[in-house]
Amino acid sequence: MSFFHFQQFSVRQAQTAMKVCTDATLFGAMTPVAGGERALDIGTGTGLLALILAQSGVASVVGVELDPAAAEEADFNFRQSPWRERLTALRVDVRDYAAKAKERFDLVVCNPPFFQNHSKSSDAARQQARHDDNLPRQDLLAAVDRLLTSEGLFHLLLPTHAVDSFLDLAGGRGLYLQCCTDIRGYRRNRPKVAALVFARQPGLVARRTLTIYGEEGGYSPASEHYLSPLLLRFASQTGKENHG
Repeated sequence: MSFFHFQQFSVRQAQTAMKVCTDATLFGAMTPVAGGERALDIGTGTGLLALILAQSGVASVVGVELDPAAAEEADFNFRQSPWRERLTALRVDVRDYAAKAKERFDLVVCNPPFFQNHSKSSDAARQQARHDDNLPRQDLLAAVDRLLTSEGLFHLLLPTHAVDSFLDLAGGRGLYLQCCTDIRGYRRNRPKVAALVFARQPGLVARRTLTIYGEEGGYSPASEHYLSPLLLRFASQTGKENHG
């Protein structure tokens, strides 16, 4: 059975089309948590982002997932984690959830289907996970608008080529870009994905580029800063810091 082991939790990913990857892990690790927030993970998949948020100190996380196999896997991962009392996996379309939910969230995160009008995988589950046919971005934004508190933040991971068009759609929903972090593998690479933060009030936009790997191999200092509380390779280092 396929597992990805982190320092404080493990992710079973045998039934889920999209596996744990560096971009998604880094995106979750970059999401700032003050502590005590109510969070929503749209398209939770294995539950990776929800688990990272729970480790970071949110009070509760609801992970919604349309695919039944992925929802079952997220539920399993939540129940096996140290934060099972704070994590809920729901097999539901976020549009239906938003129409009925009474709760609003301080933090909404989403690593959505990446490809729009691109060539499609022959694997049906992987296709659903990677394409936005089942959740058009207008519908995603409508759900976020309904579920986010007035002071809440919406964190989104997108391919860089999709950012500009998404910003236009978001502005129409009263969601304004607060921060954009372009993520690239090495300094010689062009960024392929961007981590975006939206708020309900417009303001100055912080922009930066984060490089995952150092030129000599291994993680860069910036990515190590975010990933060191999570990845097993940094476990001894984290232990020394906690007991130093």
